[in-house]
Parts: sequence; C-alpha cells; structure tokens
Amino acid sequence: MARKPEPPSNQIHALNMSHNKLTGPIPTTFSNVKQIESLDLSYNNLNGRIPPQLTELNTLAVFFVAYNNLLGPTPDQKAQFGTFDESSYKGNPFLCGAPLQINCTKIESPSVLTNVYYYDKENNGLIDMSVFYWSFVITYVVVLMAIAAILHINPYWRRAWFYFIEVCITSCYYFVIDKFC
Repeated sequence: MARKPEPPSNQIHALNMSHNKLTGPIPTTFSNVKQIESLDLSYNNLNGRIPPQLTELNTLAVFFVAYNNLLGPTPDQKAQFGTFDESSYKGNPFLCGAPLQINCTKIESPSVLTNVYYYDKENNGLIDMSVFYWSFVITYVVVLMAIAAILHINPYWRRAWFYFIEVCITSCYYFVIDKFC
C-alpha cells in the first residue's frame, strides 16, 4: 500500500522569519507544524501573547521571539520550553514569567493594566493614553505658537495669511447664499 505524502507544513524543520517587519499576533497555527526544530520570529513587530499551543511542539530545539512587542506570561516551562533561556524572550518589556526575571503578578495585576494602559484590540498593543493625550496637546500648542511667531515676524506671510482667510470667508459666504437663499 502506498504511503500518503505528508502535508508541506509537517515537513518544515526550520523557520527563520526574523527581521521581516511582521506585525500582529503570533499565529496559533504554528502549533500544527509538528516536525519543526527551529522557530525564529525575532526582530519584528509582533504583539499580543505567545500562544500556549506552541508548547505542544515537542521537537522544537530553538525558539526566538526576542525584540518584538509581546506581552503577558511566557509559555509554561514544560517539555522543550523548559530548555529556552532568557535570550529567547529579551527585548519584550511586557513579557513576564520564567525564565525572565520579571514576576507576572507585578505586570498583570488588574489595577496596572486597567488604570495605566489601554489595550488596543485592533492593533493588539498597549498604549499609555495619558502620555498620548499630553503629547497631542503639547504638539498642538507648539504648532499654534510656531504659526503665530512666523506670522508675527514675517509681514509678507502675515498679509498672505489674512488674504487667504478673507478668500475662505468670502467663498463660504457665497456658497451659503447660492445654496440656501
């Protein structure tokens, strides 16, 4: 009886996708690649949690997800994942748990995540909203002050600016008169 060929995903032994500017979460479908021995996803923009299904990969000898934007606990230190050291996860400031030196209870307490950070579900990332709001306000004020300073210093641009405003107001006036009167 002829042996049925394996699907291509079961024939992959090494997958190096580092330095590719990948975004989004790590797909849980990597756990379907049962013969994989090396998985390198480092130096990308991956975010979200590391799928716990990856611990089912019993042949995995090399695993790197360093320098991404991953968060939450590292996978359980069972089977092959017990052999991976801190270098596999470094550069992800919101990862916690063994083998990292960061205890998960500090990062994942509900008060920290709900009070300081907003979890952006579209982009699977964390945004410090207070910093975002303050940076927006400061940028807005600086731009307005720069425009005011330029218009105060340069009389040609000041005349051009006021002429532009006058043209806009006149255009709006005639638009309203034509459409509504």
